[in-house]
Amino acid sequence: MDTRNIKKAARILLGANLVFAGIGHLTFVRREFRAQVPNWVPLKKDDTVVYSGIAEIALGAALVFTPEKYEDAVGKVAAGFFTAVFPGNVAQYTERRSAFGLNTDGKRLGRLFFQPLLVYWALASTSK
Repeated sequence: MDTRNIKKAARILLGANLVFAGIGHLTFVRREFRAQVPNWVPLKKDDTVVYSGIAEIALGAALVFTPEKYEDAVGKVAAGFFTAVFPGNVAQYTERRSAFGLNTDGKRLGRLFFQPLLVYWALASTSK
């Protein structure tokens, strides 16, 4: 498999995971996602979860279906989104909120190191 096909597979896998997570925001793990919304966010926690779920579905669909000439731009938007929601992961750690099986400080701390990998994944799978 050449590099182009590997990048395409990685981009589609990331997009599909975003769509799945976005659907989860709106349905079966909505309560869990509320635990990641920092108290300083000026919206209701549930509204924040819904809006971010809609954004994830849109970004995921864009990663899967965007024409090749827009992949780089979509990847940068996805990386920006992952960066923008990172404070939620920090809040989950600092406020000791359990969600998604992250029920110890060590697990919550470990989760913080996964977010930069998502940023890298978004950029690497969409760059020329």
